[in-house]
This record gives sequence, structure tokens and C-alpha cells, in this order.
Amino acid sequence: MVRISAAGGAARAQNLCRRWLVPRCLPQSLRLAPAASTLLPQPSCSRPRCLSSTRPLRASTPPNSLSISELPERTHPRYLQSSKPGSSLLVLNWPRPPRNLLLVQKLYAPDVTESVIQFARHIHSEYSDVNIIVEPRIAETIQKHLSFPLYVADHQSNIADKVDVIATFGGDGTVLRAASLYKLHGSVPPIVSFSMGTLGFLGEWNFNDYKKAWREMYMSGSDVPEAREADYLQQGENKNLTRRVTHHEGWERMKGKSLGHQRASRVLLRHRIKADIYDRAGNSINHQVSDTLSSQAKSTIAESKESSPSLRAINEISVHRGSHPQLAIIDIYQNGHFLTETTADGILISTPTGSTAYSLSAGGPIVHPLVKSLLITPISPCSLSFRSLVLPLDTKVVLRMSSRNRGRELDLSIDGKRCCGVLPGTEIRVEGEFVGRAGPGEEWHGGVPCVIRSEEDDPWVGGLNGLLKFNHPFGRDPAMDDMSD
Repeated sequence: MVRISAAGGAARAQNLCRRWLVPRCLPQSLRLAPAASTLLPQPSCSRPRCLSSTRPLRASTPPNSLSISELPERTHPRYLQSSKPGSSLLVLNWPRPPRNLLLVQKLYAPDVTESVIQFARHIHSEYSDVNIIVEPRIAETIQKHLSFPLYVADHQSNIADKVDVIATFGGDGTVLRAASLYKLHGSVPPIVSFSMGTLGFLGEWNFNDYKKAWREMYMSGSDVPEAREADYLQQGENKNLTRRVTHHEGWERMKGKSLGHQRASRVLLRHRIKADIYDRAGNSINHQVSDTLSSQAKSTIAESKESSPSLRAINEISVHRGSHPQLAIIDIYQNGHFLTETTADGILISTPTGSTAYSLSAGGPIVHPLVKSLLITPISPCSLSFRSLVLPLDTKVVLRMSSRNRGRELDLSIDGKRCCGVLPGTEIRVEGEFVGRAGPGEEWHGGVPCVIRSEEDDPWVGGLNGLLKFNHPFGRDPAMDDMSD
């Protein structure tokens, strides 16, 4: 009886496996007969590892939506030095009103989706010449609540050639996701971020101020007194610059609704770092990684015109042991000189912006985002003397995977998202991306331009005190301290 029951159970299990192994989409004539079940290939464990944990993007355009290939070409703004003495921020200056707006929202958050729909309706109502672009994964959800067509960032055109400005709705992860769309590209559009997430250290604006935030950004360049003064300053440095034309229908329509000199938006250019990957033979394999990233999100990520583009990060580049129980062994070089060999869970190369992210959790210092530097921070090192290092932004750092890793593949991640595995002998060459002007009168370029509220309200200091509780005393609120003796 026991043997018969066991045999029956095995037969039922075999039939169940056969039903799942046969593709449901095949026609009946191509399905295997029950007698041929022994010819079915056994499930293999050697499938290619998936490099992303997110669901694939939808390739099709939802009904009533349009492709970004129909949009006009991208408008590049200028970033002018502020005329305010001692200011380290720049003034956003559009040569013409921005026309193509990309919305990036926090996923699986219905309340955020409602805010995005409200924002889209306002833009369409008050700024009819602005085209609204959305990601494929949220296009259908947003479009069914709107009476006007949206544009979908599909594979028919490169978003790097279309998007003028980006608006994010969510937390720091949403801002990082928007910036990561340009991880293969050197030019990132201005980002207006609305804090609607968990932390919001990078979120500059409260959503209740969305009308003011957009109006200031949109009007920057429309003969604003401060922008005009900054433009004249730059004109004095380079007589070859042509004067911008300020008479545009979009700006003329908004006359009487602007905020005077306050409508010139301030921009903080956040530094990025870039990485180039070389195999043990010294050959660049950037193109292989970039092709993999593009195939994962080919309808959204901005494709580079370079044949072998560098990988760029606004927070950090990390190498981690992954799921392996053994520690990672990595040789670190600085400007061609051997620095140290680390045995740790991993290593981080961070930007000043990323100093309050993974690096801070790993024991790294807090660095102001305008300090031109990069940080080397170990992740749980097998040493008490390996402390985080702060180096100049132009320092060339090389991470070489040691042969002592015994053939193990380590995980390479950009801003928290795994890009690929790196084998022993692989080198990751990291350096800071140039941000600034190549010479007097030249245009500012590089980095991630973030539109901030104002110079009077420093969001970095507010983030330290309000979010990170910097130097927060135990047992009492600093605001309630009367400073009495």
C-alpha cells in the first residue's frame, strides 16, 4: 500500500510538472504527447542571471498616448553665475520656454499618483505648450485619468534628445532613479523634486508649492532682472556670446502671473563620479555593461552616442561580495600608486551627495555637496584602522579585484542598483565628472542640476537638522532649550 501510494504521488507530481513545462502559448499540434513526457528537457540551473529586480517596462504605447519621437528637440538651458556676492549657486537661464517635461514618480503609491495627475492637469491647463512625458510603466495608469494625450518614453527615440526638464514625485530614491536614467549620458536636464517619500533629503519642494515651483523654473530666462544681470556678467567675459531672445509666446502668456526677480530659479549642480570597467586583459567592457543596461530599460534610459560610455553615479559606486559568504578582497590604487588591500564586505566610492547615504551608514563623513571631492569608504572591513578617505574630485581611483577571490564574482552597483558581476583581475577605474566651466565665458556643464527653493533657506542645513537630527541631544528638543545657565 505504501509503495502504491508513493507511486501514485510521483505520477501526480509528474503530470503537474508536465503541465507547467509545456508552453501554454504553443498550438496543440506542437505540444508533446503524454507518452513523450520523458523527452522534455529538465529545468536548468544555468539560466543567465537577471541584472535587475524590477519588472520589465512595457514596450507598447497605451491608447490615446503618443510617442516621444513626435516631440521637438531638447532645449538646453544655460547656468549663469549668480550676481549675489558669495553665492555658490547658479541661475537657471532658458533660451526659450521649456517644452518637454518628464514626470518620474514613486512607484506603487496611489497618493503620489493622484498628485501627479493633479500636477499634469495644471500644466496642461496653464502651460498648454508644454508636452508631458511619462515612463511606460505608469503611462496607462496616468492616461486613463486625463482627457489629453501624454507622451511615452518609448524606444522610438532617445530621451536624451527630447527631455528639457524633469519633475520627480517621491523620496530620494525617486530622484536617484531620475538621475540614473542618464547614467550613460553626460548631460542631465534640470530636476525639480517634490518631497513625497520616506526621507526626502534630496527633495527640495513641498508639493503644496507645485504651482510656484514650476512657475519659477519655467520663467527663468524671461528677461528676469537677476538673470539679465548675470547674463551681462558672462557677456563681459566672452564677447562672442549671442544675446538671447526673450520674447516667446509661453512667457508672454504668463505676464502678470510671475513673481518679479524671485522667478529666477537657483540651481545646485551636484557632482557625479564615473566608472570605466576593464577586464583582466586590459580591454574596456563598458559597451557590454551599457548594452545590458539599455536592454533592461531600453524604452527609458538615455542612450549615449559614445561607443563605450562611462557609468555615472550621483550617490556612489559600490563593489560588494553579494550572496557569497566569503569577504571580498579588493586592491585600491590612488593616482597610479598602490594604497591598500581591503578584506571587507565591499567598498564604496561616493560623491558628496552620497556622503549622507550608504557611505554614512558605513561610517563615512558628511560632506557638503558643493565640495569637489570623492570618498572611499569600506563596508564592514576586517580592520579597525581602515577609515573613510576624502580625496580631491580629480583623483583617479582604481579598484582591482584580487585573484585571491578564487574565481568568485563580485557585484558592481551604481546608485544601489546592480549593473553587472566583476571577476578577479577586473579593474574599475573611477574619477570625478567635471563640473564647471572650461574657461572664462564658457558654459557651465556636467553634474546633476537640481532646482532649489532659495538661497536664504539652505536645504542642506535643514536636512541635517530636520532629517538626520545632527547633534540632537538626548532627552530634550534643542528648540525648547532656553540656553539658561
